[in-house]
Amino acid sequence: MKKVLTTPLKDEDLESLNIGDVVYLTGTLVTCRDVAHRRLIELGRELPVDLKGGAILHAGPIVREKENGEYEMVSIGPTTSMRMEKFEKEFIRQTGVKLIVGKGGMGPETQAGCVENKAVHAIFPGGCAVLAATQVEKIEGAEWKDLGMPETLWINRVREFGPLIISIDTKGKNLIEENKQVFNEKKKPILEKINQQIRFIK
Repeated sequence: MKKVLTTPLKDEDLESLNIGDVVYLTGTLVTCRDVAHRRLIELGRELPVDLKGGAILHAGPIVREKENGEYEMVSIGPTTSMRMEKFEKEFIRQTGVKLIVGKGGMGPETQAGCVENKAVHAIFPGGCAVLAATQVEKIEGAEWKDLGMPETLWINRVREFGPLIISIDTKGKNLIEENKQVFNEKKKPILEKINQQIRFIK
C-alpha cells in the first residue's frame, strides 16, 4: 500500500519510517536551497514562510508566469542536498521543518538534526523533473523573488509527490552511508582480482 504523508507533519508520522522506505507527500512543499539557507543561518533573516511541520525541497525549478499573473510549474528537479549540509542541522532546529527532500544523501550534521528534532531526509530520483512538475497542483505563492527563479521560495501544493526514498530517519540511520560501506566491502575482492590481472601495467 502506498504510504502518503500529509502536511503538517507530526513526530508520530515520521517515527515509524525507516531508511529505504518509499513515501509520497500531499500538502505543501516549499522549494528552499542554498541562498535561503544562508539568509536564515548566516544573516539571521526570518524566513517568510512558516515551515513548522512542513516539507522543503532542495530544488531550482523552472516556472512560467501565466497571463493572469499566476505561476505554473514547468520543471522541478532536485538539487544536490549535500550542498546544504553545513546549514541543515540548524535550519531544522530553527524552522521546525519535518521533511527535507533532495538529490543524493546528507551527512552527520543533518543526521544529528533529524534525531534531535524528529525529522527525515528523503531522496527524489534524479532525472524526473518534468514528472515532478505534474505532481504540483498549484503554486500558491512565491517569496524572496529577488533571489531569482531557482532560489525563490516557491510554495507548492502537491498531491502524492514522489516517490521519496527515506535516506535519513528519526533514529539517525543513513541509507547512503550504510550503502557505501556495503559497496566498499563488495569492491575489495573485485579490485584485488583486477589488480592481479593488470600487474604488468607499469
